[in-house]
Amino acid sequence: MPDPSLQSIFDRLSRDLARDTLIQTTTDKLRKDLNTDRLVLYYFYYEWSGRVTFESLSDPKFSILGDSGPDECFNGEYAKLYEDGRVRAIANIESEQIQPCHRDFLRQIEVKANLVVPVLIDRGLWGLLVAHQCQSTHDWSPAEINEMQVGAKTLAMSESIRNS
Repeated sequence: MPDPSLQSIFDRLSRDLARDTLIQTTTDKLRKDLNTDRLVLYYFYYEWSGRVTFESLSDPKFSILGDSGPDECFNGEYAKLYEDGRVRAIANIESEQIQPCHRDFLRQIEVKANLVVPVLIDRGLWGLLVAHQCQSTHDWSPAEINEMQVGAKTLAMSESIRNS
């Protein structure tokens, strides 16, 4: 008879692998379909604190894996907007009405345009799928926004994500 503690570890690793594979496949597909420079998953590991845990890149120079973002800019007010399903499409960070700390952060990670879609599970805001154009501005089409929303819903419906 197998050791129950080993079986528990195996089960957890299997769930984690399934979750990670789904997230990487989703981010890769979205980046290619949207033809963006970078597509990331920003995961909230604690109330409104998180980091980029997955990314898909057109060029390795665009990597921000592990970045925690501008925590002072993302507070409960903004979190509530995303918990309520906010989708934010910014065609040009230089002309958009955004907080100065957010604009500075986007400049620092070389973003010219971005699209942010929440990943919502029963417990609330689990993460954000974020598309970045780093080389040029970009007017996000309704079809691109919809595709990101479908990707976020796909992740949110996954048992391995709902239980994480």
